[in-house]
Amino acid sequence: MQARVTIALIFAVFVISTASTLIKLADAPALVIAAVRLGIAGLVLTPAALVVRREQLKNLFVSNGRLALLSGALLSLHFFTWISSLQFTSVASSVILVATNPIFVGFGSVVLLKEKLKPLLILGMAVSITGAILISLNDLNLGGGAIYGDLLAILGAITHSGYLLIGQRLRAKADNLTYITLVYGTAAILLVGAALISGMSFIGYSSNTYWMMILLAIGPQLIGHSSYNWALRYISAAIIAVVILAEPIGATALAYFILGEQITLLEVFGGVLVLIGIGLAIRSAQRPRLELNSNSDQNSKS
Repeated sequence: MQARVTIALIFAVFVISTASTLIKLADAPALVIAAVRLGIAGLVLTPAALVVRREQLKNLFVSNGRLALLSGALLSLHFFTWISSLQFTSVASSVILVATNPIFVGFGSVVLLKEKLKPLLILGMAVSITGAILISLNDLNLGGGAIYGDLLAILGAITHSGYLLIGQRLRAKADNLTYITLVYGTAAILLVGAALISGMSFIGYSSNTYWMMILLAIGPQLIGHSSYNWALRYISAAIIAVVILAEPIGATALAYFILGEQITLLEVFGGVLVLIGIGLAIRSAQRPRLELNSNSDQNSKS
């Protein structure tokens, strides 16, 4: 199982790394992009879940409905703030700052989940965060819109951390399809509603923009985020948060080749530190958390 989790996380990081470039290539407001991304994911998942997970959906909603809805609300805020940040600052700065989850997940794990962080995980978090800071130093020194974009990205990190912590708790009680259907659906409804209330239109954009939003829904959302949520059953949110720090490396590389954004030696050095920190965090994992309600996923197959 450990090998499966590792492969899933590597693949998820690769897929989600494309998100920032796809967003930059989409000529639509951030709220519309976020709403379409989650809306398509919700439309894909809901019919399947209603057919094969109807009872599980009902049980999750009855037993932990408030937490699941809160997770969806946090996810909607994460995407709105992070996608908005890409309109004001560079891909490198945005994706690094939004990936500073270890700071907030680590704090939340101790305060809310009463977990004890292992020294090796703490070291991995520190090394990765140092690398993240180095990568974003150039943009952090810019003023005006760039600083506003940086703040939006940090807010995106905070909301995403809350989403991960809730996911860690609920994935121990529900299979992945049940959980992501309820959470993605909640986020989609909130985002679509906010866009409509704001008077934004979902029509009239270029075909390229629609393709970018479809690819966002299929790749980073349905494959990438869903893989993270699946892994939350076997490893902690703190480790997932550190692994997410690898995303900026791929995202920055894609921005360089596709969008023409420059990469500095400082960013390269920071990327190496991020990878080292991730390795330390993964090594800190004892073993997959199979003991937590191990019958949940098995029962979902019956």
